[in-house]
Amino acid sequence: MTTQTAPTRTRRRKMPGQMRLLAASAMIIVGAFLPWLYTQFGPINGMRGPGQWTATVGVLALAGALVPLRVPAALQALAAAAICVALPAWQFFHMASLVGMQGWTPGPGLVLTFAGGVLAGVSAWQLFSLRRAG
Repeated sequence: MTTQTAPTRTRRRKMPGQMRLLAASAMIIVGAFLPWLYTQFGPINGMRGPGQWTATVGVLALAGALVPLRVPAALQALAAAAICVALPAWQFFHMASLVGMQGWTPGPGLVLTFAGGVLAGVSAWQLFSLRRAG
């Protein structure tokens, strides 16, 4: 009589940088829905403008955090970093050039999206600098 053993499940290890990319995607997605600017007329929500782009890119970063391949994950992290750093920086400098710093302040969505873009850049650097096993 033979005994059957349960199939062993091997757990896939995350590559260095994928957990950072997961955190960055969460920051980017949440930041897209929060107010980007506080003005004297009330807050301006991120989804009225560039938040739509960053929410889409946040989902792309989430996919990069879950994909088991190094190069696609690194490219998705790089795309998320480029867009989520450039758009909040543009928004900040555009508003500063229009009206200066009087009458408005950056909101938590702008800051959170920018920080998520920086974190996605760090994870892209980690994923690109991984050496091949072999």
